[in-house]
Amino acid sequence: MADVYDCSDPEQRTAGVAAAAAALSRGDLVLRPTDTVYGVAADAFTPAAVTKLLAAKNRGRSMPVPVLVAEASMLAGLVTTVPPVARQLAEAFWPGGLTLVVEHAPSLAWDLGDAQGTVAVRLPDDEVARDLLRRTGPLAVSSANRSGRPAATTGQQADYQLGAHAAVVLDAGPRESSAASTIVDCTGPTPRVLRVGAIEVDRLREVVPGITD
Repeated sequence: MADVYDCSDPEQRTAGVAAAAAALSRGDLVLRPTDTVYGVAADAFTPAAVTKLLAAKNRGRSMPVPVLVAEASMLAGLVTTVPPVARQLAEAFWPGGLTLVVEHAPSLAWDLGDAQGTVAVRLPDDEVARDLLRRTGPLAVSSANRSGRPAATTGQQADYQLGAHAAVVLDAGPRESSAASTIVDCTGPTPRVLRVGAIEVDRLREVVPGITD
C-alpha cells in the first residue's frame, strides 16, 4: 500500500517529495501529478524500475516510456544535437503539455522500451512534479492508469488504479483537464504530430508552419 502525501499542506509536500525521491532511488514507483493528468514515475536509468512500470500498467515494450525533465536545459543532456525545430517548440510551449520525440544520445544507459534510439521528452508545468524532478533528474513516466482505462485526474484515482504497485502517492488535487500532452516527432526532416492533446495543431503551426499531422 502506497504512502499518500497531501501536497496542499507545505509540510506534507516537503516530506512527500523527499519520500518519493528516496523511493525512486530504490527502484520503486511513485504516483505524482503533472499539469495534464496524474502519472506513474520510475527512475529512467534503472531498467528494472521501467520494467516494473510497464508491468503495473499492463503495457508492453512496443509503446516506449516518455521522460520528464525539470528544466528545458536538461534536454541537451539527453541528445547528441537538439534539432532546431525541437528547440523552437520547447521555447514556445515548455513548460506545458507538449512532448517532443528526439534521437537520444547513444551513451545513455537506459532502456525505455522499443524506442529505436529515440526518446519522448516533456517539461511539465507543475511545481510538485518539477520539485521532484530537480531532486531525481529525468524520470520515466506514463499516465497513472491501467492500459485501456481512463487517465487519472485526481490522486485518489491514481491510487485506486496503480497504488498497489507504488511506494508513494503525491496528491496535489484534481487536474483541470484529462487531456494528455500533444506529441510531436522531431526526428525526421519534417516535424510530425503523433498525438493531439493539450496543445492544438494550429498553435503548433504558429511556431513551426511546416508541421504535419
